[in-house]
Amino acid sequence: MNYKNKRVVVTGMGAITCLSSSVNTLWDNLINGKSGIDFLKSVETENYSCKIGGEIKNFSPEDYIDKKESRRLARFSQLAVAATKNALEDSQIDITKEDQYKIGVLIGCGSGGLPETEKQSQILFQRGGNPISPLYVPMMLPNMAAANISRIFQLKGYSNTCITACAAGTQAIGEAYEVIKRGTANIMVSGGTEAPFCQISLGGFCNMHALTSQNDIPEKASKPFDAKRDGFVPSEGSGILILEEYEHALNRNAPILCEIKGWGITSDAFHLVQPEKEGLGAAKCMNFALENAGLNIDEIDYINAHGTSTPANDYAETLAIKKVFGEKAYKIPISSTKSMVGHASGGAGAIEAIACVKSIQENKIHPTINNNTPDPLCDLDYTSNKSRSINVKNVLSNSFGFGGQNACLILQDCN
Repeated sequence: MNYKNKRVVVTGMGAITCLSSSVNTLWDNLINGKSGIDFLKSVETENYSCKIGGEIKNFSPEDYIDKKESRRLARFSQLAVAATKNALEDSQIDITKEDQYKIGVLIGCGSGGLPETEKQSQILFQRGGNPISPLYVPMMLPNMAAANISRIFQLKGYSNTCITACAAGTQAIGEAYEVIKRGTANIMVSGGTEAPFCQISLGGFCNMHALTSQNDIPEKASKPFDAKRDGFVPSEGSGILILEEYEHALNRNAPILCEIKGWGITSDAFHLVQPEKEGLGAAKCMNFALENAGLNIDEIDYINAHGTSTPANDYAETLAIKKVFGEKAYKIPISSTKSMVGHASGGAGAIEAIACVKSIQENKIHPTINNNTPDPLCDLDYTSNKSRSINVKNVLSNSFGFGGQNACLILQDCN
């Protein structure tokens, strides 16, 4: 089959987030505008300006992984393996009946085992000598989420990791789409994962003034595109999608949820952490995604925004959307999943992609909660506070990461 003619579809999904460890419950909570943000319990916050986050409560890795095995994995790997287990079950795939060398894994991650690095550093300085755990390195390395998924589920094909900060989950899905398109794999386990909660991470983000300091009512702190936004809410979580070559999916009677229609990627080449002020790189990324998908601006029904709740990012994204869509920008509903689940960095784009798939399936879009105070610089339709029923055929999902690394994904209803 010609490379360009191969189609890639989504046949399964799994998510472990602060709102739920079930995709359907996650979606119900998003549609109902429920926030998963609360006061942080896993990290001491006394000395930090941000004391809240999207922490996953009551997660037991032993529900998904052998007890001995789970103790050898860092939390970001545990979350990814758990989400993968759910996604594979959702896809109804029998791995034993497949060519395992044609099933690959491509995962996005930002910081890998940063909490494990902090823990082992404390042990080193407290005890002296060489007390470092022999499991530290395979816990810490960012590629180990993909490696552990491959090993535990016996997926022996293409394996890779995207480490592009907040764009990583979306870029991983785009790269996995390319792997299938070129025939390297029939199936790809793809998405993102992040478990960043530790003092070094919290302190670093606080001191660069990236995080909110509005701690009084945690569920109201993430307010993308609102005039009173002051920073993002950190979060943890994993989203995993099973991507599959269309004919392969048909041949095994797989549940086809939607099609990956195209994607784009650019770099701002501008600043260490700030987005390019006019949104030029983000706009070009959206244009590339539209071109790759063979769609025009009139065919996009909904945009799932990067929408971090930081002053600079939300404004730059708004400008970028206007550059791409012109006057139509005012007519396209937009919403930010991060208003309810916070910002899970390398896991964010994949969690948002799952929300996009559900929008296509249900013909509904979730709200941007806490969008109460109009910002004259952010004047588009952000689906404020209340979900909406619309016909959803094509969705654009945006992810714009630290370092100016941009990735955009287009998903399409294939019914």
